[in-house]
Amino acid sequence: MSEKIITLKTNGEFRRLYGRGRSYVHPLLVTYFLKNRTGIARIGITAGKKIGNAVARNRARRVIREAYRQILPDLALTRSRGWDIVFVARTRICTAKSTQVKGVMKKHFQEAGLLLNN
Repeated sequence: MSEKIITLKTNGEFRRLYGRGRSYVHPLLVTYFLKNRTGIARIGITAGKKIGNAVARNRARRVIREAYRQILPDLALTRSRGWDIVFVARTRICTAKSTQVKGVMKKHFQEAGLLLNN
């Protein structure tokens, strides 16, 4: 039942989203969306040094990954083309739980029109 999450890896892929993608902002998280031609959803997660030390940045990435994994069944990501998604952690994510991040993420996907329910 657990689907493999495909990730963005190269700097060029991230920069393309920052430049051409549609963004949604919240104090915990910034989300960028851009259609791709692969037919699959790919995600990237960034957490800069403003977040804190390596432990804090890794925790932020884990929390974001878990929130995404939880809402994945509710998403309509393959509408003829796939999507590239980048999540950028913001400083307040250090004290947030994955349920809070999940709510923010759901709101961003809903605003982008990619949420099946609601």
